[in-house]
Amino acid sequence: MNDRFIRALRREPLDRTPVWFMRQAGRSLPRYHDLKGGRDLLRVTRDPELAARITALPLEYFPLDAAVLFADISTIFVGAGLDVRIEKGVGPVLPHPYDTAERIRSLEAFEPRNTLDFVLETLSLLKARLDVPVVGFIGAPFTLMTYLVESPRSRERHGTKAFMWREPELWDELMSYWADHLLSFARAQVESGASGIQLFDSWAGSLGPDDYRTYVLPYSRRILGGLKEHGIPSIHFATGNPALLPLLAEAGGDGIGLDWRLPIDEAWKVVGHDRAVQGNLDPASLLAGRDVAVARADEVLRRVGGRPGHVFNVGHGLLPETDPEVIGAVVEHVQSVDLNVLRGEGL
Repeated sequence: MNDRFIRALRREPLDRTPVWFMRQAGRSLPRYHDLKGGRDLLRVTRDPELAARITALPLEYFPLDAAVLFADISTIFVGAGLDVRIEKGVGPVLPHPYDTAERIRSLEAFEPRNTLDFVLETLSLLKARLDVPVVGFIGAPFTLMTYLVESPRSRERHGTKAFMWREPELWDELMSYWADHLLSFARAQVESGASGIQLFDSWAGSLGPDDYRTYVLPYSRRILGGLKEHGIPSIHFATGNPALLPLLAEAGGDGIGLDWRLPIDEAWKVVGHDRAVQGNLDPASLLAGRDVAVARADEVLRRVGGRPGHVFNVGHGLLPETDPEVIGAVVEHVQSVDLNVLRGEGL
């Protein structure tokens, strides 16, 4: 198996940089639409054969170093028996917000190995078929709360933050409930074939450092610490606020996912060189054409300078209008750069 992705998370020296992309199995690929048809994402997730085919689809286009499970962060809501749907332009929507003691305490314990067995079957299919690692993933508790506490959520997560400040004890109950079940779900994914887990905290950037430390960090640390305890490689990803980087590292993760808001070498210093990093190409650069995208990718590589522990990726998901030929050019360039040469050059 091509294990460069896992070895990069261990910060082992490699011949070249491993590369994969968030949202690589999505709307930027023409055959994605043929496979998915009119089904929504959660419906696809419930069909293990179809979800496995879509997960593997990018590898038919590009020689990537990892696949990423085709699912949604809200899949865990399905496991809890909640009636979730995905609305275009809005995201996951529940029938009502979970913002009272009665509703929060109506949530029942569940076993993801039973209620989300269709996801685990997808991973088993992929393990048998692919020769690259499959990245499993879970949504971080705070990001999930932005859909659960206010549904549909506000653009700036105002309702979530107000609830967090107003009801700290209920916030703790809710975050603890999801942290425990998310850890269980992540472990089940690895047992079924995932080689590592990415924790997506897509909306944590809406918080300042003090609020993140008080209301978010303990619960993310519970998950990431549990993964580490069981020897499961992990990536901790958030976007939108470079001031949170030291706290993301404090919360845990073998690798820290970086967006594009700081140059990668500066961000790595903040995170600490005892961690791997993933990122940090601006996905919009791929819309500017092949030459711009390749030049921007090359800048990322040169700033890393061949230091062990870098997984090349975009700083958030690939945009739907991205040209697959541009993606292919970036992959080809990243994989063509000899890290031994970069280590000798410096930036």
